[in-house]
Amino acid sequence: MNTLTELTGIGLRWDPSGQAGLTGPLLALAGDCDRAFQHLASRWGCPEEAYAATLPAAALHGHLRSFPHQVTFAAALDPAESNLAEFADGPVLDRSGAVALTRTAPVTAVLTPAACYHVYHAHRGEQLPAAAYVTTRNTCFRREPRYEPLRRQWTFAMREIVCLGTAEEATSFLAEARAAVDEFARLIDLPLAWTPATDPFFRPDHHPGHLLQRIQPVKHEATYGGSLALGSANLHHDHFGSAFGITRGGAPATTACLAFGVERWLYALVDRHGAEPGGWPDLLAAAGQAVAR
Repeated sequence: MNTLTELTGIGLRWDPSGQAGLTGPLLALAGDCDRAFQHLASRWGCPEEAYAATLPAAALHGHLRSFPHQVTFAAALDPAESNLAEFADGPVLDRSGAVALTRTAPVTAVLTPAACYHVYHAHRGEQLPAAAYVTTRNTCFRREPRYEPLRRQWTFAMREIVCLGTAEEATSFLAEARAAVDEFARLIDLPLAWTPATDPFFRPDHHPGHLLQRIQPVKHEATYGGSLALGSANLHHDHFGSAFGITRGGAPATTACLAFGVERWLYALVDRHGAEPGGWPDLLAAAGQAVAR
């Protein structure tokens, strides 16, 4: 098992608030991981799309109801000069180190909870003549009861490959995507198992989405060591197509995504292959072989 000391020795800079900085060998490995995932995305000819760190809260209405315990809001002080002066002349921080806020401006933005949400918002209102595939990466924010270095973090890097199309196109994409991940994992000697999963809904026993996922699994996680989810394959049916007015063949588009948690892959690779970079597998070569199959 990777200890904090071992990980620090190869480039982890850990903040107990649940945030990681990387340098040295671990930073280089993170770059190789992301390039390998991009290479897998080339199987579908995915263009790269980059987005801001926040999303409009109005675009995440359903998410806010489903996952209020995980959300991080982008907040700012009310810009009125009197309010700013009250804040600047006050303690600024209280004894616990928390910001002693005065009035805040209306909160209209949410820090990215999942990279794929940007894709649906950006493509809202589009009529797709064929299935569309996109890859994107973002820093995601999810509040958790506890944090562990590289395994469970408040902020983390997420690379996603997204499909927007018909139900058949989305289902076919997920089957191909899982097969590509399996082959990639085999080539780098990283044992993974796909397991049905449910999202961590707020009050799950009362949430229709949780009940649907238990009856008809639409989320499968690629797990390492029996419990650590390195990625997930998700079928959203026409939820986002309907919500954002994206159509395919005259009907709301079905969407699906393959998501990779970069830091968790770092943890698994070091756990499996050791802390010496010379023992780490060639991720780019393996991804190339996986795509070619």
